[in-house]
Amino acid sequence: MIKKMAVVLLVVAALIGATLYWLAGNMDRMVKHAIESYGSEMTQAKVSLGAVKISPSSGKGLISNLTVGNPTGFKTPHVLQVAQLEVEIDLASLTQDVVHIRRIAILAPDVIYEKGASQTNLDAISSHIANASSTRQGDGVQKTGKKLIVDLLTMQNAQAQASAALMNGKTVAIALPDLTLKDIGRAKGGITAGELGQAITTALTARLSPAANFDRLLKSGSGMLDQVESSVKKLFK
Repeated sequence: MIKKMAVVLLVVAALIGATLYWLAGNMDRMVKHAIESYGSEMTQAKVSLGAVKISPSSGKGLISNLTVGNPTGFKTPHVLQVAQLEVEIDLASLTQDVVHIRRIAILAPDVIYEKGASQTNLDAISSHIANASSTRQGDGVQKTGKKLIVDLLTMQNAQAQASAALMNGKTVAIALPDLTLKDIGRAKGGITAGELGQAITTALTARLSPAANFDRLLKSGSGMLDQVESSVKKLFK
């Protein structure tokens, strides 16, 4: 009996070791692919990142060089660019219907808030996410997909810029206070990745809107165009 138990324990230990080995070799690649492909699909903007490094034993990790580009129709290069994000995942939850993310820390991001002809880039992204989520629900995809609970999401030391349509991609610096969100999705028993994206864009918009005076920016952009036009006319006098 003791020998049989020892054999069972050895088999279990071997399975655990094999699982950790598989996670070490594949989890980083899978997370990177999911962020880039699913993120780009949902936002209708190019999402790219440099690397993902997550410990298969602790669930703690780093995501480097994340860029969220702009949807079609906007002139600035991106919505968000960040050199480093810290994450902490409850690895045991990866096999469950709801994945538990203990912490996401967005460190010193570069955020560009642009007002286009009819809406801002963050509004456009939020709209694209909503449309994509609605389509996936209609196809029955999200009914069986993983959901998320995030204990803590923070964004610190952000550098923010604002732009308006007539500024042709030029920006001005604006203030962006630190962001802290807690227990995201907990009340609902988990939310989709799209809903998490919308929660973040909504929180960013709430902080950026008071700082970005688009009426002033539009007047500034119009004034710059008038100056250019005047200078060009003088060349032909």
